[in-house]
Amino acid sequence: MERLARTPVTPKGYEELQDELRKFKDEKPVVIKAIGEARDQGDLSENAEYHAARERLALIEANITKLEDIISRAQIINPTTLSGSKVQFGATVTVYDEGRDEEITYQLVGEPEADISKNKISVMAPLGKALLGKEEGDDVKFQTPKGTRELSIVSVEYI
Repeated sequence: MERLARTPVTPKGYEELQDELRKFKDEKPVVIKAIGEARDQGDLSENAEYHAARERLALIEANITKLEDIISRAQIINPTTLSGSKVQFGATVTVYDEGRDEEITYQLVGEPEADISKNKISVMAPLGKALLGKEEGDDVKFQTPKGTRELSIVSVEYI
């Protein structure tokens, strides 16, 4: 059997995945009970509560399966144990965008914990790939849906 690839995650990201899994597992019995109660109301063909609960259960089960898979393949990497001047997984990188005249700080994380609203970008995203292996002072170019962007690396930290 082919061994599935490990998925890098930070300790915080791993904890968040486990919390999310726990929430779905806690919700599942509640939804199963709601299905039973809706079933007791009789005619299922026109029972909206029953169909909504069945759909919710299917979504919960799919999320549980997905999260269990991610967690089983997780390779926890603590950025605070890393060092060096090159950008690698877990690095907190501050970049300067000359076109927008602003500095932005990102953390390079694994796909499961990437969240641009929290400035956590996947090492597999175009910017993440462009940053890997670069150092403070380097310029990086990468493609976005709106075209090519260029940023300058201001600092690389492992915090």
